[in-house]
Amino acid sequence: MYGYAAVIAAAAAVCLAVYILLRRHYEKKMKETYRKLLQSLDRALAGELPEISYDESMDGAVMERIGRILRAYHVNHDKAGKERDAIQSLISDISHQIRTPLAGIMLYGGLLKEQKLSPETESLADKIQKQSEKLDFFMKELIRTSYIEQEMISISPEKIEVESIVDMAFQNVELAALKRGVTLVRREISGVCYADRKWTAEALGNVLDNAIKYSPEGASVHVETIAYESFLCIQVQDFGIGIREEEQGRIFERFYRSDDVRNQPGFGIGLYLVREILRKEGGYVKVESEKGNGTKVKLFLSCYENFSADLNGKY
Repeated sequence: MYGYAAVIAAAAAVCLAVYILLRRHYEKKMKETYRKLLQSLDRALAGELPEISYDESMDGAVMERIGRILRAYHVNHDKAGKERDAIQSLISDISHQIRTPLAGIMLYGGLLKEQKLSPETESLADKIQKQSEKLDFFMKELIRTSYIEQEMISISPEKIEVESIVDMAFQNVELAALKRGVTLVRREISGVCYADRKWTAEALGNVLDNAIKYSPEGASVHVETIAYESFLCIQVQDFGIGIREEEQGRIFERFYRSDDVRNQPGFGIGLYLVREILRKEGGYVKVESEKGNGTKVKLFLSCYENFSADLNGKY
């Protein structure tokens, strides 16, 4: 009886020892595999593609497929980089070819207005000046949009106080508000988010500019922040003409303009830029509106660093 028990105990001890040895062996082997995998990924991120392995083991098969994926990624990445460089060069050439003569037209138009002219000629000179300024503004907005679409600008989100974004945006639109007699009302403005201060302030400025433009004279525009679990929201509320429900899904499209506002200056680029800037930061924008009862535009900024996109190039 005791002899059988001793044999069973010995067999169990041997099995346990074999299990431990095998487990240590495979753990060591897996650690080595993971180490090689991490090294390959690190080299790939540094621009050094790993050599493709052709051995028959499962580890070799995994490494071989990872190598293929990394090589395909680098081919596409290099191709995209060359295309982006070509587009950037084309945009720069077009900008130079158009804006240089345009600057001359604006200069000569200004000089012409300083001369003694007949009322009819003065009116024509004034129209030339205004239209050339309008075209210059349109070219700047179009070029900036192209840079954003082709990821040629540097949007660098960092941990910042949202108040600094609101301060900068307010500075950019204070004159427009003053001219229209619109009061900018700051409610509760607090919180921390991950955003690019310059570009996010520009996005907020575009929203504020629209709120001012489409509000009646003497009205007010309210700005406040609302904290959510993963996002910090900057809400801009106006009491202007509002947006029809069927158009609310289209106002962030490039060049889209409602028939209700075609008599107002603009090109339908501002809100498109808002959407693109926030998207590249890991945020988004929403609108709530009722025709004739004002509009709420909500800019959602990420509270987490990893939501942001890493873009190449500079504007």
